[in-house]
Amino acid sequence: MDLKVRMKDLAGSRVALAVAAVVLTASAWGVATLTDSDSAPQQNVAQEQGGSSDGSGGDGSKGGDGSNGGDGGTQQPGGIPDGIAHASESGGNAVNITIDDGPDPTWTPKVLDVLKRHGVTATFCMIGPQAKAHPDLVKQVVAAGHRLCDHTVHHDTTMDKKPVAYQEKEILDAKKMIEDAAGGAKVLYYRAPGGSFTPDSRRIAAANGMRPLGWNDDSKDFNKPGTAAIVDTVKKEIHNGPTILFHDGGGDRQQTVEALDQVLTWLKSQGRPTGFPVQTTP
Repeated sequence: MDLKVRMKDLAGSRVALAVAAVVLTASAWGVATLTDSDSAPQQNVAQEQGGSSDGSGGDGSKGGDGSNGGDGGTQQPGGIPDGIAHASESGGNAVNITIDDGPDPTWTPKVLDVLKRHGVTATFCMIGPQAKAHPDLVKQVVAAGHRLCDHTVHHDTTMDKKPVAYQEKEILDAKKMIEDAAGGAKVLYYRAPGGSFTPDSRRIAAANGMRPLGWNDDSKDFNKPGTAAIVDTVKKEIHNGPTILFHDGGGDRQQTVEALDQVLTWLKSQGRPTGFPVQTTP
């Protein structure tokens, strides 16, 4: 009788162990699945966080190598897609020059002079308070035929980690500051600081008439590596796509001014015209 009891207990123990093993395996799989999903590698600081694009300024839905205008995304009221744009309205070999972090009373006029000498138009991604402080410069940018882009109020590169209400305020307050300074010209694009796009920030921008704008070719001018290094970087990265990133704000931009002059000369020699980023789906 004791032997039967012992055998029964042993069988029950084996069943319990088997069940525990199954539960443990399932739990481990679930944890691994969550971990893999939540820790997707960041491919580029210019990408929407958590995304998986190939090109700088891409989108995590982010897609876009610059050849098709970026991720078409969802079309918002007014016909503006919320996917991040990379391509040029002019198509073909055209290149988009984008200038970030101004306007600056010292460097924006110098950048404007270089662009004028080369007969080139650009997109200026402005910080709201900078635009408010220098409305004359914003008006000069518009009068020269360039376009305006919203680069938020505080240039918070961690805003993708912030509440949606915070993102909305950063975007819409800056838009109003820039448009007020421009005297009526519309802001047509939105560029997240450091590429910290989120689905919500893209939606908010597009719903308010601004196409999310990425970049393909980061000149690395912000860190002031030297004029030659900036020019060399642009040449090496131009194969990534047509939208090039420069800065007219954030400190001494003499190297940027010199490099921009050389880059525009080189682009002309390569038969690369300039244009504006796409605003709607090609």
